[in-house]
Amino acid sequence: MNVPVVIVGAGPTGLTAASLLGRYGVECLVLERWESVFPQPRAVHLDDEVHRILGRLGLAGEFAAISWPCHGLRLLGPDLRVLAEFRRAPGHGRHGYPQAAMFDQPDLERLLRAGLRAIPAVTVRGNTEVTAIEQDDTGVRVEVTDRISGARETIHADYVLGCDGANSGTRSAIGASMTDLRFDQRWLVVDIATTADLGEWEGVHQVCDPGRAATYMRIGRTRYRWEFQLLPGERGDDFHDRDRLHRLIAPWTEDIPVDELQVVRLAEYTFRAQVADRWRDRRVFLLGDAAHLTPPFIGQGMGAGLRDGLNLAWKLAGVLDGSLPEQVLDTYQAERGPHAAAMIRTAKLVGTAMTEGGRLGNLIRRVLAPRLALVPGLSAQVLDGETPPLRRRRLGRSLEGRLCPNAVVDSGRRLDEVTAGRFAVVTVDRPAEPERAAIDRCGAVLVIAEPPSDLHRWLRAGRATAAVVRPDGTVLRAGRGVAQLCRELPRFDRDLSRFSEMER
Repeated sequence: MNVPVVIVGAGPTGLTAASLLGRYGVECLVLERWESVFPQPRAVHLDDEVHRILGRLGLAGEFAAISWPCHGLRLLGPDLRVLAEFRRAPGHGRHGYPQAAMFDQPDLERLLRAGLRAIPAVTVRGNTEVTAIEQDDTGVRVEVTDRISGARETIHADYVLGCDGANSGTRSAIGASMTDLRFDQRWLVVDIATTADLGEWEGVHQVCDPGRAATYMRIGRTRYRWEFQLLPGERGDDFHDRDRLHRLIAPWTEDIPVDELQVVRLAEYTFRAQVADRWRDRRVFLLGDAAHLTPPFIGQGMGAGLRDGLNLAWKLAGVLDGSLPEQVLDTYQAERGPHAAAMIRTAKLVGTAMTEGGRLGNLIRRVLAPRLALVPGLSAQVLDGETPPLRRRRLGRSLEGRLCPNAVVDSGRRLDEVTAGRFAVVTVDRPAEPERAAIDRCGAVLVIAEPPSDLHRWLRAGRATAAVVRPDGTVLRAGRGVAQLCRELPRFDRDLSRFSEMER
């Protein structure tokens, strides 16, 4: 069997990458060792940038129906008194989606799979174990075994995407290894289902206690999650004892009869911070947990994998159809690696600040935390889901490497709907005929940012009047007008396919 792209793993990262590629007409085969959706909940949070990716897949409305809004963050002391509260305003952010949403991962995976049924280029095959991945200059050979029949098969692919998680066999196959960023904590994760209303504030509750750090959050109409740091000598299995478990969650559930609380999952996790040293070996790529692992304190683990898929899919589709040079694939790790590492460092910092420091740490938090919300602009920063720009060469260009807002641009339609996965030129000026012709030749979409639109304000705030926006929504170039951009890009119709300015 021959296929352009094999994707190993049908979790959120693999399914998203397949959907994005399939929308470009790239034939993909997704191989998954489980028969269907893995039933246990794991990821529970995504921000509006990641929600925007689901919107690109046409799933925003369906996801809204299975998700739960998050109203912000509370920092609690060891006695569960509120130290500080960062309350998020209701409504949508700059990308047209809630800035934070909670969900149940199996529900999201079912939604992603359902979306793939409308994309004929993508096939998902379950109960399939990948046993070997080998490559040469002509392609990749993937050896698989059917877990039911035991039958073996060889699949030939142009490219392979390893979306097979923390214990990635794809990572082993290319000889990559994880670099430890020095964070290692054992936690108990508890998911509870109940029709009773716990009556708690609808945001994340972070218990800042080095004696027993904890997190509580509502993730759905009838679903709740707790995470508790395990003490030395404790094991997750210890809390299968119902009385011991309920003593942990009693501060939130003391008024609810025990028989009304159904334990959906109870598992021990080790929170780690790691990044693979190589995300690519020729025709094989690593995405998601196969490439990076983050502590969960800022809720960016699963989202990082979806960002990987968005960054790579349009580049790979362009290489396969011949519209982009193969060298563009070199930019994948160069762009995503620093971004993922920055998010991991932030998660480490937040986790350390909330869980360590002993008595002195508790004293500092008790004194400082109540004052944090009073700092002008700090609350907005804490709650803002905007992530760092991709690493870029031109440090003086403030918009380059950042996401262009998914603003309303045309008859109520937002930017992503108008551009539909193509390049765009966003400008406050109406281009002259030579520039318009150049834009048309390269197949880009022209978007006029009329005042007082959000895009107009965004360009002006970035000290620019025009920007070239890539298919993933990232700004490639920004400057003072379309004419200037055309002068900087001598072959404007071709230069949209070149990414040397951002790859290092």
